[in-house]
Amino acid sequence: MSTVTATRRLTAPAPTRRLSALWPALLAAPIATGANAPVLILPDMARSLGVPTDRATWTVTVFAWAMTVGTPLFAALVRHRGLGLTLVVSTVTTLAGTVTLALAPWFSLALVGRAAQAAGGAGLVAVAMNLAGSTRRMGVITAGFGVLGAVGPLVGSVLATTVGARAPLTVSALALLAVPAVRRHIASGEAASERPPRTTPFDAVGAGLVVAMASALVLAPTAPLAGGLTAAALAVPLALHVRRRPDGFVPAAAVRSRVFRHSALLAFVFSTSYFTLLFALPELARLRTEWSAEAIGTGQLAALLTGSALSWILAATAGRLGHRRSLTLLVALGTAAPLAAVAATGAPVLLLAAAAAVFVATGSNAVLSVHASRQVPEAQRPAAIGLFVLCYQLGGAVGPALAALSVLT
Repeated sequence: MSTVTATRRLTAPAPTRRLSALWPALLAAPIATGANAPVLILPDMARSLGVPTDRATWTVTVFAWAMTVGTPLFAALVRHRGLGLTLVVSTVTTLAGTVTLALAPWFSLALVGRAAQAAGGAGLVAVAMNLAGSTRRMGVITAGFGVLGAVGPLVGSVLATTVGARAPLTVSALALLAVPAVRRHIASGEAASERPPRTTPFDAVGAGLVVAMASALVLAPTAPLAGGLTAAALAVPLALHVRRRPDGFVPAAAVRSRVFRHSALLAFVFSTSYFTLLFALPELARLRTEWSAEAIGTGQLAALLTGSALSWILAATAGRLGHRRSLTLLVALGTAAPLAAVAATGAPVLLLAAAAAVFVATGSNAVLSVHASRQVPEAQRPAAIGLFVLCYQLGGAVGPALAALSVLT
């Protein structure tokens, strides 16, 4: 592992305690608010951006795509250049994207800003998750994702009414408030042991193949033939490349680990289920119940906040429960949630399904990510975490598209 210089070891004061888990949570979680903020205000955003409503939905799609492909890219930057540089690049990218998005006179430029904002946010998430170090601390981060993601639509609606239609698109920049504290922690030397060696060159070919495959998978729900065929065609050269570069962008140790593969697949399935239900629930409730739109929105918010809070309790007690019991609980509830949503004829069951879905998605992200990353050598863990989060983010991109195809059309 890389170490600080001898001089710095002599002059820098030894840290007395670990960085509070609230700082990594603040660094990561606001991006969930930014992702969900446009849900209720797309018509207002469309007017502000000067485009039809259907084109305004690209602000959601581009954000999800940039988060998905940005996650492994910034994880690679952590692996090759360490947490400090990754934090700086992520901060600059997030800030530049937010400013561009807020001031852009053209819709195309606004989309560029939205993509940069999401990619920078993915980098901040990569830093936060590499600083977690334990299931309990990872649980604080993922619970923050769930809570701030749950309030995203409400925050977006309030900001659009009181400030302006573009204001909700900037809320993910709140993560920058945590940057000074996290940067001091990294510079203090306490995080130096988490800084990987620079002995291997960046695997540009592997990165390009992963980005291309992730992009194809994001498009697959709306263009299944093109997206599916492209992803399948890319799988072969990617597999061959992993064999040639076992320590490259996709660590062979992660691909060969059954535990890692199963954990990543479960993260994708649980995330897809949650995001599908998140976007479909208001319409399902409108069709199947007599609740008003306000009651549905309030109930959904309460359900998502409850599920997110319970997911932190799961992460905090996972050590005592044991991995097998935690996994059994997640799989059981992860199976029950979509089945309940399909069969539900009343709002209470739909809301219970939503609470279970967010509990499983955020809880599995905490429990499985730490367990999965431990299946690879320490120097490759940043890359493994990036691939795991990539699978989770794919669910965030695929889920809304599935909801649109199955319920919202």
